[in-house]
Amino acid sequence: MRAAIVGCGAIAHNHAKSIQALGHELVALAEIKPDRLKAFSEEYGGNTYPSLDAMLESEQIDVLHICTPHNLHVPMALQALAKGINVFMEKPPVINKEQLDQLWQAHKTYNAKLGFCFQNRYNPPSIKALEILRSGEAGKILGARSYVTWNRGANYYQDGWHGTLEQEGGGVLINQSIHSMDLVHMLINQTPVSVDAVMANHRLKTEIEVEDTMSALITYPDLRFSFYATNAYAGNPLPLMEIMCENMTLRIEGSTLMKQIGKGPWEQIEVEQKVSIGKSYWGPGHASCIGDYYSSIMENRPFALELPNVDSSIRLMLKIYQSAREHRLVAWEE
Repeated sequence: MRAAIVGCGAIAHNHAKSIQALGHELVALAEIKPDRLKAFSEEYGGNTYPSLDAMLESEQIDVLHICTPHNLHVPMALQALAKGINVFMEKPPVINKEQLDQLWQAHKTYNAKLGFCFQNRYNPPSIKALEILRSGEAGKILGARSYVTWNRGANYYQDGWHGTLEQEGGGVLINQSIHSMDLVHMLINQTPVSVDAVMANHRLKTEIEVEDTMSALITYPDLRFSFYATNAYAGNPLPLMEIMCENMTLRIEGSTLMKQIGKGPWEQIEVEQKVSIGKSYWGPGHASCIGDYYSSIMENRPFALELPNVDSSIRLMLKIYQSAREHRLVAWEE
């Protein structure tokens, strides 16, 4: 298949390497920064364009990978879908409710396939944990927690869009920890009842408009999910996600899945080991996720991460922001 990438920043390398590893052709690149565009093209090939408009006017594309600043994801997706081009979008899917409504309208209108990159669902520990939970072996889920403690200093925000509400849409939740939030919510597999969240910018108060720390308690019909994320830590350790059940507690940390029965010792559960394409704490799921997306197109079957299957996680992210910004508990149905 003929693929193209718009936005040639750090995460785009994962997409380019996955496309080529899968045997597809990276035919075109669009990027507004000439030096970045040139370097990316020299590494991966592809015709180069200064804008998405110019690329779409000149190229015949089967799949467009969107790796741009967050506020551009939905407008660019709509532009490509309207031309019959399949779209694979980096996180986040949206930055507000209006964009989510636009995606649902596109989902109902266009035949091209829109897929989202929640690649942590494809990590081997995630797949095995889901298998254990759905089999009933672990028993009823009693609660869950997720911790993401990373470091993003002032230099990270010097690109002109990170750290701005208009373009990034938020901070540590929408950018660094959305995958952990999505994964735990998917494993719980229930509709929340309410969300109560607080956020703060502890470290870069005069330099960014977005939060560096987010804490939320997500209440489900019969359990609670405690979520915490910060990018004000000293380093970038692996995120920790834990599901406490009647018969055991499951813990995912990087490529490791552990279980604890009662108060006994932690035991490692054997899972397939894969190498991450990019940063180790991103996990190895990009190649598998992108590969499944391409296979779904060629086999004319649904993709696991189309809008109906990620809508609940998108709404949870938006509810967490609503609660934190309005300083109140937000009911799921409001």
